Amino acid sequence: MTSEFKPETDSQDLTEKPVSHATTTGMTGGGFYNANSAPQWLATEHVLSWLDEAVAGIPLSGDGAIAMADFGCSEGKNSVAVLARVVEHVLPRTDKPVQTIHSDLPTNDFSALFKILRPKGRSVFGSERVFSAVVGGSMYDQLLPDNSLHLAMTFNAIGFLSRRPVSTLPGYIFPNGPSSTRANGFVSDEDRNRFAEQAKADVASFLSSRARELVAGGKLLVQVFGSVDDTRTCDGIYDLLNDAVLEFVESGEISREVYGAYYQPVYMRHLEELTAVVAEVSDGASPLFSIDRSQAYEIEVPFNRQYQTDGDRARYAKDYVNFFRAFTEAVLRNALPDTPDRADLVNRVYERAGELLVRSPDKYPFRYAAIAMLLTRNR
Repeated sequence: MTSEFKPETDSQDLTEKPVSHATTTGMTGGGFYNANSAPQWLATEHVLSWLDEAVAGIPLSGDGAIAMADFGCSEGKNSVAVLARVVEHVLPRTDKPVQTIHSDLPTNDFSALFKILRPKGRSVFGSERVFSAVVGGSMYDQLLPDNSLHLAMTFNAIGFLSRRPVSTLPGYIFPNGPSSTRANGFVSDEDRNRFAEQAKADVASFLSSRARELVAGGKLLVQVFGSVDDTRTCDGIYDLLNDAVLEFVESGEISREVYGAYYQPVYMRHLEELTAVVAEVSDGASPLFSIDRSQAYEIEVPFNRQYQTDGDRARYAKDYVNFFRAFTEAVLRNALPDTPDRADLVNRVYERAGELLVRSPDKYPFRYAAIAMLLTRNR
């Protein structure tokens, strides 16, 4: 089982320091995130019909190109698929050039995205009127000129916080706390509230930045993993990672101090926490955005469905662990001391997670809840 939980390549330097207004260096690169993001795609796909409706209503006035941006594009497979659908709806509405913008942190591995965008030297979007650009930076900052965007979107990205609101989280590796199923740790109410406030501030920063970039009447789609009733996307995956890390704490390979300072800087919101910020973010006395629609929902997880069909624990563990390794590895690696065996230790943590899952899959049930809202930039 040892090699099953390793990325195919270490082409991305996961030990780089996060940029300003970021708490991770990005997803695992070298094609690993693209290969292990099927659940994220299904969560995105659920709201693509919203984009169809949004495109029909965006203003196409002005002298420049019709610009559309995806914030948090990672390696680009899902990002390009979304924008291909949008482009297909935009082109018949205008004779103007169309620009797709794919944005993520400067430390993100963009190499796969560049290859996807220009296969055989031509635009992947199939039209000579479509031009693409890549922009590095934190989504919590303004990254594009004022009034330059017609459509903006983000999928499965705004859950990653812009800063660490506490220096230590000694009882568990995730701000929302462990699942009721495992109860394998604790997070104090005080700390949980600090993360909720940070998550709120991040949404406000994101909306303020996009408001400056969007033209009046432009659309913004925000979608992210979260909490829906008693279903939390953090349950199962972080219980498993926490149990695996604790085994190395108990063996002495990871110190108690390192464990206390390490946590995944991600927050699972309820839909009300996401939408409530919209009314509070104002330009003068008027809100910057109006909410067209919003929804909380759950998607079926492909590796859960496959396991229910074939009962193959080894395959289930491989897919499950690779799924969450793709977005947790960079933070874990950067939390560990910079020693010659750090990369090996990271590999062994995920290998151990796989072994725990094979042994006791019922301890770590995983469900994928998501929330979304479609906004219009007020005039």
